[in-house]
Formats: sequence, C-alpha cells, structure tokens
Amino acid sequence: MNLPNKLTLFRVILIPFFVFFLIAPFFDGYGNYIALAIFIVASLTDFADGKIARKYQLVTNFGKFADPLADKLLVCSAMICLIELNKIPSWVVIIIIAREFIISGFRLVASDKGVVIAASYWGKFKTVFQMFMVISMILSLDFGWWAIVEDVLMYVALALTIISLLDYMYKNRDVLKDTK
Repeated sequence: MNLPNKLTLFRVILIPFFVFFLIAPFFDGYGNYIALAIFIVASLTDFADGKIARKYQLVTNFGKFADPLADKLLVCSAMICLIELNKIPSWVVIIIIAREFIISGFRLVASDKGVVIAASYWGKFKTVFQMFMVISMILSLDFGWWAIVEDVLMYVALALTIISLLDYMYKNRDVLKDTK
C-alpha cells in the first residue's frame, strides 16, 4: 500500500476520535478544540494524499475510490455532530448527504461498466468549503460577525454541493445509458 492510500486510511481512523472529542460530555470546554485539531489534521491528509499521489504517479483505483469516501465519512460525521450541537440546520446536512449517496451510487453504476469516476474540481471545491464550514462551526467564536462567516460558508458549501452533483451527472451522463 502506497503512502497516499495510507494517509487516506489514517483519515478514516481519525473519524471516531474526532466524533468522540466533539460530542462526548467528558471534555466540556476543551473537547471541541481537540476535535478541531483532529479534524484539521484529517483534512490536511486529504490535501497531502492527493498531492503526493499526483506528484509521484501513485494514483491508484483504490485511491480514486477510497479518498472521496474518506472525505465523505469525515465531513458527514462532522456535520451530523454539528446538528446535535445546534450549529447547522438538519435540512442542509440532508441535502449534502443525499448528494453523497447519489454520487456513490453513480460511481457504483460506472464501476459495473468498468469506468472509474475520479473527483472533479467542483467536488474538490465543495469538499474544501465543507471543511472550512465545519472548522468555523466548531470554533464558534463569540464575535458578532462570526455567525455571518459561518452562514456564508454553509451556503457556499451547499451551493457547491449542488453544482458538483449536476457537474458529475452531466459529464458522466453516458454511464447511465443502457447499452445492450
């Protein structure tokens, strides 16, 4: 297993620790900072694994599949926790998770046809904004304008979620056609 794939697996391993520190009642007052540090480290592995894979030609089909899956697990876990913490509306999270299910199903259909669909730039932008949104909501600074920053990041992430879905569907529409 190459280094980028190890970083992807490391990101997945960090998720339960992130969730634990974010919502466990034992760390009142500082658990969110530990969770934030874990989330940032996990997010940085996302950028590192892709950069290393492309630079050293270590791109694998496993990586094309596992990297976006790890991102989905990390960000969706964070957003579900943020619902519990009353930081994000559930309808936003439902739309974002629905998009992830649709794309995962789409990739499964493509895989049956021997096609591997890698992450697009829109999908990458979406992930970056979702990660910044999560970071800002975990920080939850007590500045009056911070709530505006959180809302802007949330709505931009939501818009990019929808745009990236439409982009995937349009660019790969041939995958859905029945060939007999």
